[in-house]
Formats: sequence, structure tokens, C-alpha cells
Amino acid sequence: MSSSTWQQPMPPPAGGQRAAVLDHLIGRMLAFGPRRVRVAIDGFSAAGKTSLGHELAQRLADAERVVLRASLDDFKRPWNERHLFDRLSGEGYYRHAYDIDAARRLLLEPAAPDGSGRVVLCSVDPLTQVDHSTTAIEMPDDGVLIVDGVFALRRELNSFWDLRVWVRIDPELSVRRGRARDADREAGIEQAEALHRDRYLAAEILYVNEVDPVAIADVVIDNTDFDSPILQRP
Repeated sequence: MSSSTWQQPMPPPAGGQRAAVLDHLIGRMLAFGPRRVRVAIDGFSAAGKTSLGHELAQRLADAERVVLRASLDDFKRPWNERHLFDRLSGEGYYRHAYDIDAARRLLLEPAAPDGSGRVVLCSVDPLTQVDHSTTAIEMPDDGVLIVDGVFALRRELNSFWDLRVWVRIDPELSVRRGRARDADREAGIEQAEALHRDRYLAAEILYVNEVDPVAIADVVIDNTDFDSPILQRP
């Protein structure tokens, strides 16, 4: 697990339809054989990306594979650089908030089958702003890296993934879930609504229109109903 303090809890054990979708994804990962595998879980904010990543990691660990978990939220540019760029508007957030070079250099390139294996799971903690970019762990030759985060399939990162998963929910559901999740942290419903609608959703719509990540994804899951997700591709 990443050393970041921005952590979400493990979801409860899955059953029924959700378990079947998880089993499908595990099968896709194991089909790569005993080599390093890099998995992207993308989708709108509050789509359930992190929970899905945790569930898959636990299942793979139960299958005796070493799993590394990371989030692109831990590879954002530090706030002390905010005077250098706009990251508050939707377009500014999409273009400038994430440190793409750090994600490639510290996380994705070392985790490649022919990479060094010295993987950094967190560059800058998004809450404390502590720099963890020199803290690396060894990824074994058959390890699996599962990374969740918005914009994971953007052009600068897309070539690094072995498996691309898009977690689909309606944009308005994204806002509602995000608002409920972040109301306390953002000091109120109105502030959380503005954050998710005016910054996150605006950025994600720009990303969808520019990149079309749904078309790029290998697997598309409708996660409207968390307990009963629908495997839409394949």
C-alpha cells in the first residue's frame, strides 16, 4: 500500500454479481502469466475506482501474487507550486494538477516487465504534502501493480498499462456521491458540490471528449449499483 494518508477503507466482502465481475478481472490479470502487470482503473470521481482496486488486490494476494497499490492522487504537483499554474478550474485541473512525469518515472516505468523494480507508490502526499518520492519498494518479477485514478488513460500514460478498466457511472451520480463523501472535508455540502461539479466534473468531461477513454478501455464496468455491477465489455 502507498504511504499516503489519503486512504479509503477496504469495502466489505463481495458476493453475487459483484464477485463474478471481480473474478473476471482477476482472470484477465492472471492470464498475463508470471510477469509484472500494470493495471489502470479509471472513471469519474466517486465511481468506485479505489474500492475496486482494493478488492482486486485482496483477491490477487489470496492467490499468492504480490500486489502493489497506488493512486494517481498521490502523484499531483505540490501545492507550493500553485502560483505557477491554474489547477482550480476544470481545464486547469486536467492540464496541470497531476505530475505526469513523476508518475511515469517513479511508478510506471520501474514497474514494467523490463523495469528496475524499484517502485515509488507515493510522490507527494495530497493531504500532508510530505515528499515520499525517495521511498521505493522492490516489485518482484511477477508482481501486479494496480493504480486507480482519474485521467489514467490520458495519452501520456496510456501506453504503460497492460489492462485498462473503465468504471462507468452517470456524471450526475458522480457529483452526488462525491458531494456526500467530501462534505465534511470541504466544510459543507455547497462547497463539496462546487468542487465536484465545477472542477472535477468539468475536468473529466474535457478528458472524455478529448481522449475517449471508454473506447480505449479493455474492460468497462457499469458501477451504478455497487453491489450489482454490470460487465459491459467484453
